[in-house]
Amino acid sequence: MTAIKHALQRDIFTPNDERLLSIVNVCKAGKKKKNCFLCATVTTERPAHVRVVKVKKSDKGDFYKTQTSWLLKDLSTVDAKDALKESPDFDLHFDKIYKWVASSPAEKNAFISCLWKLNQRYLRKKIDFANVSSQLLEESVPSGENQSVAGGEEEAAEYQELNTREKQDIEFMMEGCEYAISNAEAFAEKLSRELQVLDGANIQSIMASEKQVNILMKLLDEALKEVDQIEGKLSSYEEMLQSVKEQMDHISESNHLIELSKANSETLLGEIEFLVNHMDLSKGHIKALQEADLSSSRGIEACTNAAEALLQCMNVTLQPGHSMLQAVKQQQQMFRDLREQFARRLASHLNNVFVQQGHDQTSTLSVELTLPNHHPFHRDLLRYAKLMEWLKTTEYTRYEGLTKNYIDYIVRLYDREIRDFFEVAKNKMTGITKEGKKFATLPRKESAVKQETESLHGSSGKLTGSTSSLNKLSVQSSGSRRSQSSSLLDMGNMSASDLDVADRTKFDKIFEQVLSELEPLCLAEQDFISKFFNLSQHQSMPRTPMVEGDDADGGGLSRSQNTVITTSSEKEMIRQMMTHIFRCIEPELNNLIALGDKIDSFNSLYMLVKMSHHVWTAENVDSASFLSTTLGNVLVTVKRNFDKCITNQIKQMEDVKISKKSKVGILPFVSGFEEFAELAESIFRSAERRGDLDKAYTKLIRGVFLNVEKVANESQKTPRDVVMMENFHHIFATLSRLKISCLEAEKREAKQKYNDHLQSYVIYSLGHPLEKLNIFFEGVKARVAQGIGYDEVSYQLAFSKQELRKVIKDYPGKEVKKGLDNLYKKVDKHLCEEENLLQVVWHTMQDEFIRQYKHFEGLIEKCYTGAGITMEFTIQDILEYFSSIAQSH
Repeated sequence: MTAIKHALQRDIFTPNDERLLSIVNVCKAGKKKKNCFLCATVTTERPAHVRVVKVKKSDKGDFYKTQTSWLLKDLSTVDAKDALKESPDFDLHFDKIYKWVASSPAEKNAFISCLWKLNQRYLRKKIDFANVSSQLLEESVPSGENQSVAGGEEEAAEYQELNTREKQDIEFMMEGCEYAISNAEAFAEKLSRELQVLDGANIQSIMASEKQVNILMKLLDEALKEVDQIEGKLSSYEEMLQSVKEQMDHISESNHLIELSKANSETLLGEIEFLVNHMDLSKGHIKALQEADLSSSRGIEACTNAAEALLQCMNVTLQPGHSMLQAVKQQQQMFRDLREQFARRLASHLNNVFVQQGHDQTSTLSVELTLPNHHPFHRDLLRYAKLMEWLKTTEYTRYEGLTKNYIDYIVRLYDREIRDFFEVAKNKMTGITKEGKKFATLPRKESAVKQETESLHGSSGKLTGSTSSLNKLSVQSSGSRRSQSSSLLDMGNMSASDLDVADRTKFDKIFEQVLSELEPLCLAEQDFISKFFNLSQHQSMPRTPMVEGDDADGGGLSRSQNTVITTSSEKEMIRQMMTHIFRCIEPELNNLIALGDKIDSFNSLYMLVKMSHHVWTAENVDSASFLSTTLGNVLVTVKRNFDKCITNQIKQMEDVKISKKSKVGILPFVSGFEEFAELAESIFRSAERRGDLDKAYTKLIRGVFLNVEKVANESQKTPRDVVMMENFHHIFATLSRLKISCLEAEKREAKQKYNDHLQSYVIYSLGHPLEKLNIFFEGVKARVAQGIGYDEVSYQLAFSKQELRKVIKDYPGKEVKKGLDNLYKKVDKHLCEEENLLQVVWHTMQDEFIRQYKHFEGLIEKCYTGAGITMEFTIQDILEYFSSIAQSH
């Protein structure tokens, strides 16, 4: 390596005025080994420049060449990879990272050490040496082949530039000697002699000062003695201070123990005060829980306060160690005993109150249609609401038991009161028909009515039998048999006295009174249940009962108290309780509805409106409440009865039979539809469920249209067009008067059918009053159609002027009037008086006759121009004929 170093210095660096300080044989990491040398050099000129040069041996010979060089100031980091373990790998961070592998760790260490020394000497910027042992940086480069490198560095380190003063002194000395520049050796010899003279003078001065040195030494000996004395005193003082320090440490330790004892005492006192303040129940509260009168207001208030205090004591949050204290265990046991004792006493008292209320015999069947008021009972029980909340929190099993007992006892009372209430309502409803009226009832005795009423409901509350069996009841009046249920056909045949509106109004009031009484009863009971049993009506609040820590005896809440409530929500619990308590409302309402429908099927209209209104009101308050659900279920039954009523009306339309001997006139179900529409419009004027009526209208009017056509086709006495014309005119008049918006299309259809059949009947009845003229001119139009001009028709033999005059002579005015008079009598026989369409039909016939007359005159004018041929009567004569005939009849 030394030979290589000298060769590199000679061939590469000396020509460049550089001195080689260190060299390392390396190859690039991770690649095929191609050896090269990294050299650390410094220039001989001032200021010095330090470089790191990569030198590579040429492939063509033994000489070396420089491949890459970097300034040392561009080096940022030297990474030796591992400071603890010897490794030949190292990195140099210039503009990028160069990874090298040295031939040996020693060469790497020597090169890194040289870089460190150059960095310390020449660079202001300090290079970062990572993973390099600090010992390596402090030591010099080891001896051996790198000795010269170190020597070069020492020489560089010994060289220092002259400062200004030194330069001035040298210049002054050289000016004092004439040959200082011309004869340097003589000048140097002169300087050497002067230096020797100065050294000798210096030695003599030192020897002359020996006495003074002895005196100085003596003084130093005395000073040392004084120092020994002072050290002795300081040692004694130190021993005294050490003793004081030990005493102070002892005092400090004692103070610490005193403060710790004080803190422990204060903490213990705080814990004791906490337990005493939070787990101490006053004697007054204990006495109230054990002996207070639960029937008086003062006793209830005392028990409520005591129960709340007990709950607070039991719910105190204790530290883990508190439960191990015997006093705490005893206190908790006393609380549990008090809770159990008071919960048992409270449950027993409330059960007695429930039993007394459930067996209350004061409410008997009343003549008035009203339900008893439970407000006093609720008011008395609500005094226990806070105690029930306490019971729900602490003894949920007893709370559930009280809930069930309340339902069991109160349901008996409500069953009795509600059944009596509905019995009064049924008696009042059946009392409507006790007079033996013809409309929708049977003339039967009161006992029979009551027997039928009872047959409508049983223990299960369901209707028995079928709709057809209800409709089989009939009444014999004036020798004719009528169906008990009202129908469009019945209404068409009945007189105004038969359709007693007062009966239906009375039924409507009774049904409204029933619903109006039930609604506040249910709402009051629901509000009471919510407050008394502490149940929320507005939000779901799943509740977990209070959980206590286990005590030494293993005591704690029972298994049922630790069980989470399985009910989905308190709101659902209220609904379930209401369903049990008022279990008889829905079947009783269904029985009442069935009775009303049996009395008069049109009562379903009143019931549908009233029930819809109450359902709508209940849903606005709470769509999921018991009242809303129950009324909604009953509304389905009412709607079903209403649909059945409409179906029955359509069925009776289809079954209607007409007399073959008398004219048809206005059909019964057409008049019945008018009566039904008037009744329905008066009932549904401000109803919420108008859509149900609109659907029923659509079904009925379709049935009316179809059956009018059916009867018209079957009619033998009255022409089909007359039946259609009169009935559709009546339907159109009815719809125009009532202005039913959903039947606007049917109204236009009825008008169109009326006009079509009026025109058809007029043409059919009028026929061709001038028949021969009509046949003559039909032949004329046929010739014109064949291509003969109007002015050439008179030259045809069969249609000459003479032939036309013969035909006209057959129709003098007297004969025309006679034919019209016979036609009037015929039309009068076809039309009915109640619809009063005779004059309308007669006027239409007049217009049609005039139209034909004008048609004939027009043809005569075209085909027989200038012949002077005219009819033997004029339009004025026709108007007089029609007017005189109408007046004469």
